[in-house]
Amino acid sequence: MSKRKLKLAVVSDIHLGTYGCQAKEVNSYLKSIEPEILVLNGDIIDIWQFSKSYWPKSHTKVIQRIFKMMSSGTKIYYLTGNHDEMLRKFSGFKLGNLELLDKLVLELDGKRAWLFHGDVFDITMKHSKWLAKLGAVGYDTLIIINSAVNWISEKLGRGKISLSKKVKNSVKQAIKFIDDFEQTAMDIGISKGYDYVVCGHIHQPAMKTFTNELGNALYLNSGDWIENLTALEYNEGNWNLHYHKVKTELEQSEEEEEELMDGIPSMEHIYLSVVENVVGKSNS
Repeated sequence: MSKRKLKLAVVSDIHLGTYGCQAKEVNSYLKSIEPEILVLNGDIIDIWQFSKSYWPKSHTKVIQRIFKMMSSGTKIYYLTGNHDEMLRKFSGFKLGNLELLDKLVLELDGKRAWLFHGDVFDITMKHSKWLAKLGAVGYDTLIIINSAVNWISEKLGRGKISLSKKVKNSVKQAIKFIDDFEQTAMDIGISKGYDYVVCGHIHQPAMKTFTNELGNALYLNSGDWIENLTALEYNEGNWNLHYHKVKTELEQSEEEEEELMDGIPSMEHIYLSVVENVVGKSNS
């Protein structure tokens, strides 16, 4: 399979470790690109809902794919989100081409991009974290119910529907929250002189220009890999909001066969590499 060469790819809100995560599609997308820089913009591993009883092989393959990209020369920035906030205590950690940060500024062809997850603007996160965690569990439950509904709907020839999207698009408070989130991010981004403001968190893929009395900037949101299956891509001075095409069962089977020949390192090799690196740094 030929890979698309990119300057930068941004993915967020994969939520590995949850039932709603579309891990096979994440792996398929990552396998299709060859970026110089990959930004994992928060909520990659859902530590909030992590359970030893649920971690499918497809979720492991995503981790393996990321390590393979790292070993192949891709610079990877892991920016922490609220669902993987436990990693924030390790902010600044580096391992080869991997760097763990809370936020990031990149210069792209003479323009500056400000990248961060976005939960800092969520008032629920600031004042009622228990409510946010309860909402996350409810959202995951809704996704499970949605999967059952879609199975029946497809059998009846009516296609897929998204219950959570219908809820978000019909509840005025949800619409206002998204609008407020975007406006707050952009007012701060424009005041700081950034040309691009790149977020995740709200699971709403977007690419639009905001203007105020101080100037203008492009707002970009990478969406998620539970419902929208979206990523942001930058190449040759242009941004693109990429919508991943879901593979058929036959295409997925063919990809899995290719992976057997692809040389993805086993988790044992990955762990050994990490340990050797850490021990080497501590001894030097």
